[in-house]
Amino acid sequence: MGRNVLLIEDEPNIIEAIRFLLSRDGWHVHTHITGKGAYQVVQDVNPDLVILDVMLPVKTGYDILRELRSDPRFVSLPILILTARGQSKDRSQAEELGATAFMTKPFSNAELLDQVRGLLQ
Repeated sequence: MGRNVLLIEDEPNIIEAIRFLLSRDGWHVHTHITGKGAYQVVQDVNPDLVILDVMLPVKTGYDILRELRSDPRFVSLPILILTARGQSKDRSQAEELGATAFMTKPFSNAELLDQVRGLLQ
């Protein structure tokens, strides 16, 4: 079963932790480290799930989320917002823009796996 996730995250330690965790769970993990070009990478990879950081260089995760949700091909693509910004206004903004789920950093491995698995059931 070829499960593909695209992780759009700029912190190397978080990238490696998530890549390790999801790879062990059978995922093929693609990564992108900036907001620039993220929309094109989603088109190229055609992932089953996107994990999207909010605070990225060049373009925010919210901008990317807005762009993806405006494209009919990606309206139902599961998108998990993963951010250090966990205030209610951040969660509300993610929901308004069409995020499927929202998690704050730091996160536990079990919590991330539960979220990822739950988004594809």
